[in-house]
Amino acid sequence: MPRSGPIIVLTGAGISKEFGLHTFRDPDGIWAQHRIEEVATPEAFARDPKRVHTFYNTRRHQLVTGNIQPNAAHEALPRLERDWPHPVLIVTQNIDDLHERAGSVALLHMHGELRKSRCQHCGDVRAFDGDLDTSQTCRSCGMRGGLRPHVVWFGEMPLYMDEIGEALATCALFVSIGTSGHVYPAAGFVQEARHGAGAHTVELNLEPSLGENLFAEKIYGPASQIVPAFVEGLLSGSSKNSGAHFSGTPNSRKIG
Repeated sequence: MPRSGPIIVLTGAGISKEFGLHTFRDPDGIWAQHRIEEVATPEAFARDPKRVHTFYNTRRHQLVTGNIQPNAAHEALPRLERDWPHPVLIVTQNIDDLHERAGSVALLHMHGELRKSRCQHCGDVRAFDGDLDTSQTCRSCGMRGGLRPHVVWFGEMPLYMDEIGEALATCALFVSIGTSGHVYPAAGFVQEARHGAGAHTVELNLEPSLGENLFAEKIYGPASQIVPAFVEGLLSGSSKNSGAHFSGTPNSRKIG
């Protein structure tokens, strides 16, 4: 386990799952209740923008007005940003704002942000907490009907890929938290970190992901337990607390 050098933390829906925020791919998740091609593609928006807006308006309303708060896993990461002696970058696949609420600053939303709108005509992106519809006018270009959620739909390129690629090429430690290993390009980041930078790789998850064999170290259990413990061990330099094995051999253990 490195004790210096840049860190990349990749987070997915599993970081919030135990606190009631539904993931997309679980049997009872969002995609079990809605067809992707009807609400989460550019073609769906062109065909039926009202339906797509309704889907995201509902989710935005739940995020803004519901009792959804950062948990101990989210709150551990700003401490890592603050106290680690080298850069820490958080790359999240999540479109909620729980990392921001917890205090994270060095943060890239590769799949966009639910609490923002984007104009398809001029590209203007701005904070937006209300309901979107086709009658609204862009405050930047003045055109009507082009506002959409600032989220990356299936078939679209994720955001900040250049910045992420540069960070993966130089990181000393790559940590994946709460990801399924199904969604690319994020599922390939562990390989980029291993082969491009020679980084130590760690999976923190409730259960093994699809790519668990790609990680040198694996710790399984509720995110609210294992993430704070891992950060504490990393910052204290204690291999006992972090579960680290300095030999570089694969290590896997389950907590909870």
